[in-house]
Amino acid sequence: MVASPPDTSSAGAGVRTFGLAEIAETAVIAAKGAHVVSVVIPAKDEAETITGVIEAIRPHLAGCGGGLVDEIIVVDDGSSDGTASKAQRAGATVLSLTTGGGKGAAMAAGVDAACGDVIVFLDADVENTSADFVTRLLGPLLLDDDVMLVKGFYERPIDGKPSGGGRVTELTARPALRILFPDLAHVLQPLAGETAIRREVVEKIGLDIGYRVEMSLLIDVGRTYGASAIAQVDLGVRFHRNRSIEELSAMATEVLGAALERSGR
Repeated sequence: MVASPPDTSSAGAGVRTFGLAEIAETAVIAAKGAHVVSVVIPAKDEAETITGVIEAIRPHLAGCGGGLVDEIIVVDDGSSDGTASKAQRAGATVLSLTTGGGKGAAMAAGVDAACGDVIVFLDADVENTSADFVTRLLGPLLLDDDVMLVKGFYERPIDGKPSGGGRVTELTARPALRILFPDLAHVLQPLAGETAIRREVVEKIGLDIGYRVEMSLLIDVGRTYGASAIAQVDLGVRFHRNRSIEELSAMATEVLGAALERSGR
């Protein structure tokens, strides 16, 4: 279980935090109303896990049960391992990019192709995606008009240990926020790919390129709307492929660069 985060749920206290039991699925479904929800999954060479991610959230599709989700779009970022074909067979709409523009470009392409006024982003490499990821991410947005961005947080096991994953998060992203953007210091997983956002927000502030996208989006929403427009929800435990230190070094450089540019330093 994720360690208890700081209590930031009171009005005016900044980023709002929701625990596992605080968002009821029935309330979220009832609050959907006329909203159109698109799930966008950027993916590059994730053939081993993409089917499981899609199948986990398919029960939410309109006509397949809950009707909370109106479409699932997988943006295949130049994969060479059959990611696109597996995603299509699993029931997603597939948008193929041939240039390999990176995560930020894939997310932006997904938003452009989506019809939703609410967008849920999910990572394609997660081994234990659950249907309630979508419910929890949508909850704060659908239940509170003042919330513009929702980030997931979770425990990340590594090498058989219950925690220790998220090395770029703990060694780069969160220290940068504490120093440069202290009003966002309580965000537990600033680089989480599990994100929900209003389309109007994306259209106003845009999406950065590459691995900068998550850090940039968080900071830009905080600067534009204030920290109280951001919520974070507990998704429990998240299992995914851990990257090499070389890959993480490149990612950390992009993340730190995005934070420094936005700090004006």
